Amino acid sequence: MNLNKTAYYNIAYICVISVLIMLKEERQQTILNEVELHNRILLTDIAESLDVSIDTVRRDVKELDANKKLRKVHGGAISLGFTTNSTRNTNIYALDQKIKIAEKAVSILKEGSVIFVDGGTTCLELARLIPPTLELTCFTLSLPVAMELSSKPNVTVIFIGGQISKDSQISIGANAIHNLSEIKVDYSFIGTGYVDSQGGLTEFDWDIVQLKKAVIKSAKKTVLLCISEKLNSQHRYKTCDINAINTMITELEPENQLLNSFRNHDIRIL
Repeated sequence: MNLNKTAYYNIAYICVISVLIMLKEERQQTILNEVELHNRILLTDIAESLDVSIDTVRRDVKELDANKKLRKVHGGAISLGFTTNSTRNTNIYALDQKIKIAEKAVSILKEGSVIFVDGGTTCLELARLIPPTLELTCFTLSLPVAMELSSKPNVTVIFIGGQISKDSQISIGANAIHNLSEIKVDYSFIGTGYVDSQGGLTEFDWDIVQLKKAVIKSAKKTVLLCISEKLNSQHRYKTCDINAINTMITELEPENQLLNSFRNHDIRIL
């Protein structure tokens, strides 16, 4: 009888441990999915969505950072694909989809255009795909984009300076916003953390929102580059209404049903 009880408790203990391990693995996979999709996340947001403590999420992020699956930053985490710029990085979430978006975006470009290219992995793919024979003037806040464009013999690159964010590798702050207010480009190509047909473009970072507002004001036409997984998502700070965007490019065919809610707005879908 005692042996049976001991065996029972051992089995129960193993089951509990297995469940805890599974919960941890599922939790960490959710964190990885979110950071890969949005490039950056806040610990508070993940703790709320998973209904666990911030300390639990912080431990998970620290472990994922130690395993080189993401990079831990103050208050959150960023994807490895978002931080690496020294060499061609294939550790980028949904890279094939982002390349497809970039290919569509390149088709908009015209000889002699003056454009702005945002930071982020999709915009970096656009910079890589610009034909070396195409003559352009390109403004950017992004160090990786500027370095990529500097290899294009017919692209004049103008870097908009300011305080450099070590996380996103872009210029931020009042000086960058002021410089943006003094230019007017034909097209601005931007990314976003979240986009919704009713809620518009949103972010969790107030400073980034102010930059994007200035970018949109500086452009005759604004082109949003966005993978479809970000559709119908929102966060706390609003960049603009969806109608402030002239063209939205996803990896989907323009007729795809996932884009139906955006068709009622005065935007072009590619």
